[in-house]
Amino acid sequence: MSIEFGAMEAPHPYVELSRAQWRELRENTPLTLTAAELEELRGVDDPIDLAEVTDIYLPLTRLLNLHFTGARLRSAAVNTFLGDDQPPPPYILGIAGSVAVGKSTTARLLHTLLARWPEHPRVDLITTDSFLYPNKVLEERGISHRKGFPESYDRRALVRFVADVKAGVEEVRAPVYSHLEYDIVPEASQTVRRPDILVIEGLNVLQPAPPAALAVNDYFDFSIYVDARVEDIRSWYVDRFHKLRRTAFADPKSYFSYIAELSDEDATRFARQVWRDVNELNLVENIAPTRGRAGLILYKGPDHSVRRVRLRRT
Repeated sequence: MSIEFGAMEAPHPYVELSRAQWRELRENTPLTLTAAELEELRGVDDPIDLAEVTDIYLPLTRLLNLHFTGARLRSAAVNTFLGDDQPPPPYILGIAGSVAVGKSTTARLLHTLLARWPEHPRVDLITTDSFLYPNKVLEERGISHRKGFPESYDRRALVRFVADVKAGVEEVRAPVYSHLEYDIVPEASQTVRRPDILVIEGLNVLQPAPPAALAVNDYFDFSIYVDARVEDIRSWYVDRFHKLRRTAFADPKSYFSYIAELSDEDATRFARQVWRDVNELNLVENIAPTRGRAGLILYKGPDHSVRRVRLRRT
């Protein structure tokens, strides 16, 4: 199959493909996911279906498998040059995007699909929420209102974690974040043990490093940015907020249990204010400017389905 691309006005590192063009790149990649499994993987208010998996995520897993194989070959070439027999380092995949854009569903879906390829059965998933500073630290620094902004993360701990995984350390531990408690869980940890692939999902994983420092994405083998119009993400955020009011927020143990008691009108007003003052501000100032650093960009339409894909060639 050949794909023709329209001429661009200026040199561009990306190839842009329509949904139909991207779908054709699946070739014979099998669908290894059931509708019931997909139901468990998708996030709140994410209408993803098996057609979306077939059209978008099966070609993507084929691309990632080819990229993974290339990374293994490069590692073997270095070993040959050095006369060494070190095992290949874990392949690290970063996934970025706004709150409510669906990046968590993308991460969980790829985690599941990639683990079903025979070449890389050991796939782990970590979210950067685990590296948020505890609420107490945020309060002490006066930045509780900027949770999710770059300064609210323990960047050094995150980079050290990823560097250790990439270096092949046998066991690497990460903190645990509770969305129910809206905080880091004291004394709790999750362990990563030399996976074939590590998926790292978070708002700011494509942020550049400060001068003379390394960024977490310096250790990525590939990265994906999930994108959509700000107006659409705002709508998805408000809709998701209302669904959480009826589910997770209704739990008395939830940090946001008080929100479940708000009227629909007050809840909508509250959600729009949080979106405007926190999430949209973070998106515009910090997250969206990193989009051009991604290896692949998934552009979603108003219905959450991916309409087009941009793949970096260089």
